[in-house]
Amino acid sequence: MTSPEYRRITDLGTLKAISHPLRMRLYRALFAARTANASQLADQVDEAVSLVSYHLRKLAEHGLIEEAEAQSSDGRERWWRLGSHGFGIHDEDVKDAPELNAAAAAFGRTVGEQRALMHRRFIDERGTWSDAWRSASFASEWVPRLTAAELDALGDELEAVIRRHEQAARAAEDAGDTEGRENVAIHLNGFPYRP
Repeated sequence: MTSPEYRRITDLGTLKAISHPLRMRLYRALFAARTANASQLADQVDEAVSLVSYHLRKLAEHGLIEEAEAQSSDGRERWWRLGSHGFGIHDEDVKDAPELNAAAAAFGRTVGEQRALMHRRFIDERGTWSDAWRSASFASEWVPRLTAAELDALGDELEAVIRRHEQAARAAEDAGDTEGRENVAIHLNGFPYRP
């Protein structure tokens, strides 16, 4: 059964598995769908079912996804769901291991590129969304001067706010309140930089 908590990734094999661009897209698509089969996911990522099936098995080998109860009568279809409710990669787990550090950097680049593509797609398709969705969407940038401890506290607070809203939305959806719901991407980054 899917854990309500995220999984902390500390091993090289799992980190390499999720760093693959197609696997990350499949993971994100499965996160949104909650359960899906290879055919459904292949349609979403525009790849061959056989290729998608291969990558789903690789994600499953590392416990990132798991088989779900079949949603149809076709016993040949394998259905999948997440192995946990998200995952995390922490600097303290990778900083002293060069291979882990390199794999974490590769993962970060993959995710960053995919996030940028997602936002670019929204910008390009903005006119196809309703006035309510266009008005509700946001993209902001702040440049405060913080200490590392203050940035850490800010990150914890932002995550708590998002988790609270996500849990309330999931509870409402589980209670049958599905009208008007869409998948929403929230990308917040906080990092030091020098101009």
